[in-house]
Amino acid sequence: MRIGFLFNHDATHQIPHTIAIASALAKHGIDVDILTSSLEQYGAASAILPAGGTVRYTMLDVGWASRLADRVLHHIAPFRRIAILRENLPAFARLDALVVPETTSTLLKTRFGLKALKLIYLPHGAGDGAAGFQAVTKHFDLVLLSGEKVRDRMLSLGLITEQGHAIVGYPKFDAVDLAARPRFFDNDKPTVLYNPHFNPLLSSWYSHGERVLDWFAAQDTLNLIFAPHVMLFKRRLHTSLIHRRSRFRRDIPARFLDHPGILIDTGSQRSIDMSYVQAADIYLGDVSSQIYEWIQRPRPAIFFNTHRPDWRSSADYGHWALGEVIETVDEMPAALARALASPHAHQDVQRSADAATFSRSGRPAADRAADAIVEYLRAGDGGAENR
Repeated sequence: MRIGFLFNHDATHQIPHTIAIASALAKHGIDVDILTSSLEQYGAASAILPAGGTVRYTMLDVGWASRLADRVLHHIAPFRRIAILRENLPAFARLDALVVPETTSTLLKTRFGLKALKLIYLPHGAGDGAAGFQAVTKHFDLVLLSGEKVRDRMLSLGLITEQGHAIVGYPKFDAVDLAARPRFFDNDKPTVLYNPHFNPLLSSWYSHGERVLDWFAAQDTLNLIFAPHVMLFKRRLHTSLIHRRSRFRRDIPARFLDHPGILIDTGSQRSIDMSYVQAADIYLGDVSSQIYEWIQRPRPAIFFNTHRPDWRSSADYGHWALGEVIETVDEMPAALARALASPHAHQDVQRSADAATFSRSGRPAADRAADAIVEYLRAGDGGAENR
């Protein structure tokens, strides 16, 4: 049995979601291949791979024509990611199964002819956005899920079958000390984490971001960690095919870069390993699934609604019930004051959401996921729903 783990993205934020499963399988004597598509992906995977198992690494690349085309097309479509799949078919064909944290890889079956390859999907996050509940999910042979919330929604939409999924928990938590409280400022002021998404329709950065930073720069009672989704500063132009919207991303004005009360991180390891989530006292964001990592310790959350959907009746915005929703930067100071005055106002709903979102047992989630994969492959048609 030979199982591959593919990391094929512009950033490294997907790696912590599946890498521990690779180690768990290797410890049980399974042949494991880690396939990466950049030196950054390779470095991140090899740095955080838990000890205890032997794996092989394969670096995937594309030809000069694809590299040239990607310079033009990567703003509107994941061209290089697709080219990686198309130009490395022999590396995938020798596998029995491929574990991925994204959906572009389904092209191996639907377009590139690898019908025998079993595709196994573990979503990189447990959020509510429409992007995580697309019809492409139907092309996976096995879907590994964090808990009942995502499972129930996917079943209701017909994206998974009873036999083709397993609830395994959240493997990213296996490598995180959830009791840790990192400090990034040499004072005891409350700290706000501003975590805008990159989506050109849903993100608050494009319309509100600079004013948010200006407000924090002009006061001295709160610290600010500005740690957006790591993809926001990976591209100048962001396009959402789902929402049919494009936006240019402006640079961060220089006046904020050395401000003593503002920490700016546009994509380091700390942006993806929950360091800032654990360090802050108030969450300020919009639609990132990172809110579900935040509520591991219930605390205030504030969400910017910049596009005015009918969010109360849409499952895509279920996480907005976990805090206060505001529409403008002018509303933000009062919302922050309320969060400081009543830090436990949403703790009950946050705890309930956490229980529905993340399945927990006495075993690490990575081990549960490894068991589900092996059982599925050995049975030939699916494993147990809950482990």
